[in-house]
Amino acid sequence: MAAADLGAAEWERSKITNQDLNLLKKLGITKKPKAVCFPSEESYPTPPMGYRVSFVDHLIRGLSAPIHPFLRGLLYVYGLQLHHLTPNSILHISIFITLCEAFLGVQPNWALWKRIFFCRRNGSANVAYNIGGVVISVRSSVNYFDVKLPDSVQGWRKKWLYIREENHGCAEDNIPPFDGAEKILRRRSWDAEATEEERTSTEALMSRIHELQNTRGKELSGIQITAYFLRTRVQPLQARKNPFWNYTGDEDADRLSTNLEVKDLDRLIRRISSLKKKDSIPSTCRVKPYSAAHALPKDHPNLVSLPPLPEGGDVEERAVISDDNPDAPSFANEPAESRKSAGSDEKEDVSEATASAQSPPPAVSPRNKRKRDDAEDSGTSKVDEAVPSHQKAGYDPYPEALISSDDEEEVPTADVAARTSTSHTLVASETQSKEKKRRLLDRCRRCYSSGKPPCPFTKKGKG
Repeated sequence: MAAADLGAAEWERSKITNQDLNLLKKLGITKKPKAVCFPSEESYPTPPMGYRVSFVDHLIRGLSAPIHPFLRGLLYVYGLQLHHLTPNSILHISIFITLCEAFLGVQPNWALWKRIFFCRRNGSANVAYNIGGVVISVRSSVNYFDVKLPDSVQGWRKKWLYIREENHGCAEDNIPPFDGAEKILRRRSWDAEATEEERTSTEALMSRIHELQNTRGKELSGIQITAYFLRTRVQPLQARKNPFWNYTGDEDADRLSTNLEVKDLDRLIRRISSLKKKDSIPSTCRVKPYSAAHALPKDHPNLVSLPPLPEGGDVEERAVISDDNPDAPSFANEPAESRKSAGSDEKEDVSEATASAQSPPPAVSPRNKRKRDDAEDSGTSKVDEAVPSHQKAGYDPYPEALISSDDEEEVPTADVAARTSTSHTLVASETQSKEKKRRLLDRCRRCYSSGKPPCPFTKKGKG
């Protein structure tokens, strides 16, 4: 059974508070004239010419217009729009760009990105989200920074606005125009791995990342990287005049505002992370970042690897995966019940959300607003790949059938925790069809043959 895609039915009137406006002002995001445009009473986004739809929680995690070329490339290769990405996914990209520029001394590297990250569909067993419908996660085989992302971000989907995107001359070079009803297509690029040549070229960068993580007394953490770009007042996901390794301090041309007060910085870091009040906020990085005051070594390598952009033509990795492909990535399930944060009145209504999937875009009237869950899959856990790596090493670049992700087979996992465990739990009810049981048993056999711990089917002699 395919999960219902909510599409346009998810949108409702934006609910940006005065507190949100004050925060954006402090961060300098609204300082530039016409950089941000706020919706009025419309319940469905209708961005003015030259604007794109974004969210408050995207902006406070490092997004600003004009969009950074690396993010433009990711959106193109993955076939996504900005509103398809969760806030935690946006933060993953911001941290990665800051890591590359300030601590590795290279441009954000596409080959390195493919070694660390992959994409997963975000949703529950019955509902596939469109807003925040894609999650960027760390590969299970990679030792990466513990970013301390929250398990859920409450209310973020209801705080949308418009940001002005720079025109790049050619329509294909700009990020896609907003289409709130466009279905998310699961593409081969979501799980594309680095080639042997790319792995060889980025081996020194991976070694440096491990060194940054494990040098005693000089360990670098995801929170330190986050705090660094927030403290510098430079938005990593904005197209900038200079990379972080040329950052000049208080007078830097890319700074959006003056230094944040310590209490404001602490409050912001706790808002976008899973840190509690008892956890301390790092005041500085244990590793000195590259900057104008700490220049790159003279013999420092200059590695350039950007995601393919439209000027090079369409890329094979954008091909849509057909449903009968056994290497197809699975859904990343959202929690069945959202954990309410302080001051939040959000409550999930799954049946109402599912019913709304077949409805047209909501009307302007407030009576048509729908409650929904605003929890998101954080992407922090290093999710096990759907199949062993040797099975997904190659794929057919010429699929016979092209279908959308809402037609994919439902993966029988209960929640995120079950997927990240080493055990594989497959639950089959007596009411399931013989065909579905056969598919489950086939998956069970694949798990058994790969050497993983036996699942309940094997224990009962059914595998």
